[in-house]
Amino acid sequence: MFRRAKPAFSWPALFTVLAFFYMYAPIAVLALYSFNASRTPARWTGFTLAWYGRFLNNSRLIAALGTSLSIAAMAVAIAAVLGTLMAVGLARFRFPGKTIYRGVSYLPIIVPDIAIAVATLLFFTAIGFPLSLWTTIAGHVVFCVAYIGVVVSSRLAGLDPRIEEAALDLGATPTQAFVRVLLPQLLPGIVAGSLLAFVLSMDDFLIAYFTLGVGTTTLPVAIYSTIRTGVTPELNALSVVLLVASAAIAGLAEYIRNWGDRA
Repeated sequence: MFRRAKPAFSWPALFTVLAFFYMYAPIAVLALYSFNASRTPARWTGFTLAWYGRFLNNSRLIAALGTSLSIAAMAVAIAAVLGTLMAVGLARFRFPGKTIYRGVSYLPIIVPDIAIAVATLLFFTAIGFPLSLWTTIAGHVVFCVAYIGVVVSSRLAGLDPRIEEAALDLGATPTQAFVRVLLPQLLPGIVAGSLLAFVLSMDDFLIAYFTLGVGTTTLPVAIYSTIRTGVTPELNALSVVLLVASAAIAGLAEYIRNWGDRA
């Protein structure tokens, strides 16, 4: 009998290559022109690292980067606690309206950022709270809690609840069972969710634009105000740095999550 020869052409492989090209070709062009000696992307005049040095010496962008890092760090620290408690409460306890609460708690993932931004601005205006760094942090906590809660919930789904029950039977209090038994098992999910939320907080523009106080600027807002007069090579260099850092953080988060699942 003759074996059917495998086709040399594969449509799925072609579609995969085209999809990756469509997604990453603009990023490749951006990375390439961040090393262009010319200030205009119209022509290539040579290789240089000068624009990375110019970016590091740009005090306005560096200050905005520091503000974004501070907001992301504080928002994620608060959201890690709230998101973990929310995920544990939804997984381990029964109460009226649990299904509705579960859907509402993860709603910020689905709702457009512009809606959250406008709602946050109207809320602080209605209660007479002045816009500041803290209002932006509060706005970021809203969606960070949802993302961390989703990751921790997926981690909880793979854990055996009988381990906690055994700890309680051996005399541990509910708090001791949570801190010494459940929390160490949830730690990979908490760290992975926090890293994901950190990247999303650094990337946010709309919520920060609507809730920042006078004199405070995050990195996305600073970039937006700069490109209104044209894209400079310094922004190309900054974008490449952010892309590499975001990819590293996302990869680390995925590695920690997979390591926790294997462990």
